[in-house]
Amino acid sequence: MISRTTVSIAYERLAADGFVTARVGAGTFVNKHAARPDTCRIPDRGVLRAQSIWTSIQLPTTFDKPARFDFRTGLPSLSLFPHQTWRRLIRKSLCPGLAAAGVYQQPGGHWRLREAIARHVGASRGVSALAEDITITNGAQQALDILGRTLLAPGDRIAVEDPGYGLPRRLFQSQRIHVVGIPVDHEGLIVDAIPCDVRAVYVTPSHQYPLGVTMSLARRRSLLSWAEQKHAAIIEDDYDGEFRFGGRPIDALQTLDASGRVVYVGSFSKVMLPTLRLGFVITPPSLSRAIQTAKYVSDWHTSLLTQDALASFIEEGGFARHIRRASAAYRKRHDMIATILCRDFTEHFEVLPSSAGLHLTALAKSASPQKIKTIIAKASELEVALQPLSMFSEDIPLAGIAFGYGAIETEDIEEGLRRLRSCF
Repeated sequence: MISRTTVSIAYERLAADGFVTARVGAGTFVNKHAARPDTCRIPDRGVLRAQSIWTSIQLPTTFDKPARFDFRTGLPSLSLFPHQTWRRLIRKSLCPGLAAAGVYQQPGGHWRLREAIARHVGASRGVSALAEDITITNGAQQALDILGRTLLAPGDRIAVEDPGYGLPRRLFQSQRIHVVGIPVDHEGLIVDAIPCDVRAVYVTPSHQYPLGVTMSLARRRSLLSWAEQKHAAIIEDDYDGEFRFGGRPIDALQTLDASGRVVYVGSFSKVMLPTLRLGFVITPPSLSRAIQTAKYVSDWHTSLLTQDALASFIEEGGFARHIRRASAAYRKRHDMIATILCRDFTEHFEVLPSSAGLHLTALAKSASPQKIKTIIAKASELEVALQPLSMFSEDIPLAGIAFGYGAIETEDIEEGLRRLRSCF
């Protein structure tokens, strides 16, 4: 049995969608146009094809499989995140009457957050910035996407570090920008290797990814001088810049810039959580309006709810406390990994000096890149997750391993490295 009400609702829905027509005294009839022609069929796979760049890029699988001993890079500690405080601030941001609750705002982002970021980067990183020159983005990757579209045109050339973070390279290539890999040594990007026709340079000077070196002051000045002579832009990704374990944090490259050629990109993915998707870009005043216009046509603005919560978190001092607490934990993990590698892996690895960030890097002394991949595959069977250095290079793959210590708990490090040792 079906109730009369259910039948009536069904007929009303069919009539509202135009499938049937009801005539008083005559009945309900199927509309002619509602019948599907015999020749109409759903294609098996479709005839539309994407541009080749989108079929050449592999979707990420690095974090698909959980690991008990997780040494993968780019992951902060979930256990150190202030969950209770964040829940309180999110509830506060949802209160009726607040702008974050349901009103479109300026593409540049939440004004209180922009002011809070300006104060924070000024005190912690030596970055000179006004709130109006800060644009909030959905992570650093969107900041790079916007910068690529506003600074460069198809056919232009951009220099990136090699080895380096692969995703920006793919992003710029998708914008039909020619990407040129520049080698890195113990002082950072080798400026003398940059071709003269490059219009922009993307660098991670505070903690180079993945080698972990810090760009020297001499190399920073050389890069700024090069950009001035070539009328080029510098995109500074302050990757892992918040966490340093030796002395005062080195000021950002933007601090030395006297001509307005450096664009500073920051992210809360490593300091807070990647899932928040919060980043920012600080631009010279001459570029700020264009960047915010590009943000507007991209997605209008980043989630105001999380922006409002983060602004309160910084203003209340919670952000600074979180960095101090996390830095202490990460320093302990960094030192423990470095000690064990130098003690138990001395015949296999040379540990590169590093005093910042969420990972340290070890170069293989004799093993080939393929041999390292084989060892990492064996370690995966023992629930140890690692990343080979070769995955970060386009030209000459390096043999070695990048050891992340954000996601692994301190008490698990020794056992994880013991399992890795058994794979050699």
